[in-house]
Amino acid sequence: MGHTDIVTLDIVKDALIAIGDEVFYGFAQTAMSPIIYETLDYASGIATSDGELLTQGNGACGFIGLIAPMISEIIQKFGKDSMRPGDVFLINDPYMGGGTHLSDVGMVMPVFYDGKIVAFIGNKAHWADVGGMAVGSFTTDSAEVFQEGLRFSGVKLVEGGELNQTLADVLFANIRFPDASTGDMWGQISSLRTGYNRIGDLCAKYGRDTVLSSMRRLIDQGEMAARARLREMPRGVWEAENYMDDDGHGNLVRIQVKVTISENEFVADFTGSSPQVASPVNTGYSSLCAGVRVAFMSIINPGLSVNDGVFRALRVIAEPGSVLMCDKPAPTSCYYESMIYSCDTIWKALAPVFPDYLGAGHMLSVCAAVMTGAHHVTGQPFLIVEPTGGGWGASRGKDGEVGQFCVGDGETYNVPVEMAETRYGIRIDEYSLHTDGKGAGEFRGGSGAVRTYRALTDGQLFSGSFGRNKFPAWGAAGGQDGSYNYFEFHRADGTVDGPYGVCARYVLNRGDCVRMVTCTGGGYGDPKKRAPERVASDLRNGYISPAQAAEDYGVVVDPDTFAVKKLS
Repeated sequence: MGHTDIVTLDIVKDALIAIGDEVFYGFAQTAMSPIIYETLDYASGIATSDGELLTQGNGACGFIGLIAPMISEIIQKFGKDSMRPGDVFLINDPYMGGGTHLSDVGMVMPVFYDGKIVAFIGNKAHWADVGGMAVGSFTTDSAEVFQEGLRFSGVKLVEGGELNQTLADVLFANIRFPDASTGDMWGQISSLRTGYNRIGDLCAKYGRDTVLSSMRRLIDQGEMAARARLREMPRGVWEAENYMDDDGHGNLVRIQVKVTISENEFVADFTGSSPQVASPVNTGYSSLCAGVRVAFMSIINPGLSVNDGVFRALRVIAEPGSVLMCDKPAPTSCYYESMIYSCDTIWKALAPVFPDYLGAGHMLSVCAAVMTGAHHVTGQPFLIVEPTGGGWGASRGKDGEVGQFCVGDGETYNVPVEMAETRYGIRIDEYSLHTDGKGAGEFRGGSGAVRTYRALTDGQLFSGSFGRNKFPAWGAAGGQDGSYNYFEFHRADGTVDGPYGVCARYVLNRGDCVRMVTCTGGGYGDPKKRAPERVASDLRNGYISPAQAAEDYGVVVDPDTFAVKKLS
């Protein structure tokens, strides 16, 4: 069969996946902002010439499957016949395919070979600033999208390899950190060009038809694997509801889901969830689908490569104008709260059904912290935009993970203390585990984290969105609930303000601190069934107190010898 034999097709298929990885890590090597090159708050992917996702290099799980709908929007708007080699399109509209919030800037590039489009490459990254009412283009008090920054509903940034200077001038005249964002922009473009060249090399080596056949094989294999797993699943209908802490004005926001699993389809129906609200916790349909895909892949097969074939059996239903499918100009700066709540609600509904795949509730929120001010040495402005790690729920046979990012962040990283203290006008007084002993169970919920940032100059501003502030991480299979996320302000004069779950631009002067605390995850199973020696180990390591050992686990531990006695 020559170059069309199965072995060759699989070699090319794996090469496409490798190209996707190279595009992903190439961007990290060239970006200028720590939120990108340290935290990996971005994603990249390769799609077919029709816009079907082939492979995605992903840091943030919240971006799962968002590259393809972004590419499809560009194809629909411009048409493939109008595109030329070297074109790059810009899109960050939260109401369009692939949309999240304005800070997540997407780029799309068609890949030509022998004069024809053979693929598309896209990436999406969190820029440090895209204008708007607040530094970092992140705010918890915006009432409409126009306050959140510049919105691009699909425009041509690079035409035939040449930068659209007029558009670039408008862009960089309206953002607060143009040097860093210029570097991020060119890093994004250069990583797309790397993928363009690699796909061209692959076509030159194996032939265009072989590469296209391998693309089809990659998607078909994803569909076959997902549908085979779906046929093995229990069939039925399961429902759950969650309440987001509030809409920024003290009102609870309801998330409701009905999950239906049949032989051929997995349906997540969010009908009945709250209408969109006047604060920026709304999300568009694309990012709702991303949240559902995280839960879907968790039980289908977390090890599967991400492509559109995997998701062909998945259907997501939401009501237009709801908090999960908002209409413009609803604000979406904190879209991730409702996106991750959608994932958590499915998780909660299916945890009893899939105990080998889904454990108890975790920290849920990104617990995003934004801090800005003047650097204490250089006097130059600095900007911190970062997530906060927390506790994960326990599962059958395993204690919860400690100090990890939420399910929406996925394979992202924290900014190291040494780097943060060098780049930013702060000192980090504490970075430790939050050992409150909550989440008791046969398997214990993982501890959250504590971070304390001390301002080293006057007039610094802190904004935070810490969901799961009123409702704790839920326990499963008889395990106890975990705890809450919150932050509080410790002023230099010794007074304390808080705790809070949400704030916008709180003023910190020199010596003032913000103390950020994330929750312990939910426990799994009856705490009285936890092995006494494990309870003693928990006490020795400071996860629980002697009182908690006795009350929650029914175990008395000698504080000197750590000998244990089980209470009747």
